[in-house]
Amino acid sequence: MAYYLISFHPFLAAIIIYLVFLPLHFSPIQGNTNEGFSINLIRKTSPKVFPQRLRGLSAISGTPQSPISAYLGEYLMEISIGTPPFKVYGIADTGSDLTWTQCVPCNNCYKQINPMFDPKKSSSYSNIPCNSNLCHELDTGVCSPQKQCNYTYAYGDSSMTQGSLAQETVTLTSTTGESVPLKGIVFGCGHKDSEGFNDHEMGIIGLGGGPVSLISQIGSSFGGKMFSQCLVPFHTDVSVSSRMSFGKGSKVSGIGVVSTPLVAKEDKTPYFVTLLGLSVGNTYLHYNGSSKTVEKGNMFLDLGTPPTILPTQFYDRVVAQVKNQVAMKPIVDDPDLGSQLCYQTKNNLNGPMLTAHFEGADVTLAPIQTFISPKDGVFCLGFTNTSSDVGIYGNFVQSNYLIGFDLEAKMVSFKPTDCTKNK
Repeated sequence: MAYYLISFHPFLAAIIIYLVFLPLHFSPIQGNTNEGFSINLIRKTSPKVFPQRLRGLSAISGTPQSPISAYLGEYLMEISIGTPPFKVYGIADTGSDLTWTQCVPCNNCYKQINPMFDPKKSSSYSNIPCNSNLCHELDTGVCSPQKQCNYTYAYGDSSMTQGSLAQETVTLTSTTGESVPLKGIVFGCGHKDSEGFNDHEMGIIGLGGGPVSLISQIGSSFGGKMFSQCLVPFHTDVSVSSRMSFGKGSKVSGIGVVSTPLVAKEDKTPYFVTLLGLSVGNTYLHYNGSSKTVEKGNMFLDLGTPPTILPTQFYDRVVAQVKNQVAMKPIVDDPDLGSQLCYQTKNNLNGPMLTAHFEGADVTLAPIQTFISPKDGVFCLGFTNTSSDVGIYGNFVQSNYLIGFDLEAKMVSFKPTDCTKNK
């Protein structure tokens, strides 16, 4: 769920994967907490078609555990807050910074199936006062009549949360079963939360690059603000897990690694990179057509947005070239598929290969990463378009790469990897 506001073109019959993951466990790397942790993500269901949610979701950088599941295309991360610990299942979101959950009282809130957090039952809960610097770390922090810090936080899909900014103990669990309490974590206690969330989502776990994100708050405790991920392709057997590693031990290195700079912008939340163009087979397509220059930071990587989203003119050229190189005729007039480029075939396409040309890094993409099956006998290009000049590198194309995000070195690294065997 991107707090970074972009105007998106509607993704007609978007191919969103319905994912559910079993509890996810961090394992200490080399037995040293400061070296970081790893986690497994286990898919439990097969792909289905859902409308686009316009939310950016991704992984946490650098700590013990949070079981992650995903429901209706949203990755849910399990953490515990308060004393005694209270389990919260929130959307893991690299597109925003604020971690929040629905709290009692919550009279103007969306329905959730799990109990809501009651701050009065936690001995470690404390509201942040207006005069605290923490109140001003969040742009929308305002003073209540009780001199406490209130917030309003809106997202790119028009959903919103309002409530009290507070500090709490967040507890994560290692693979050995050890509980790791992290005291004084800034989070939002939501008392007025708009529709736009489903009843399994108890809030958001903000994992962006801003100062109040969970990554920024806890990264120094685990050897640095960095994480890596290795996602299995979405048609992989559901018993095979993806893997994420956090902290100092998550650095991506070795043969085949290519890296591209993270681009700093006024908005510190999204992980911006520069895409120069795409190749379809041997045909190179420049991001801006005939122009020889591109704006730095014209894409951001988002684990939670399944399709890759390109500016309309660029998207149209990519689609035209794919059509030109695929011998089959595309499906037309299927209301379930809308305007997506789809082919009727029992098995995935043999080609073409695509290459994403980032600044300093060429990332080759096979059909297993670019064509997704929304229903039996159909494979569709997992791309869509936007009226914005800024695109999103979605999670379909991130599979089968070990991708490292080093927020301190300001680099993103890609290493071709069979993520089904990356244990």
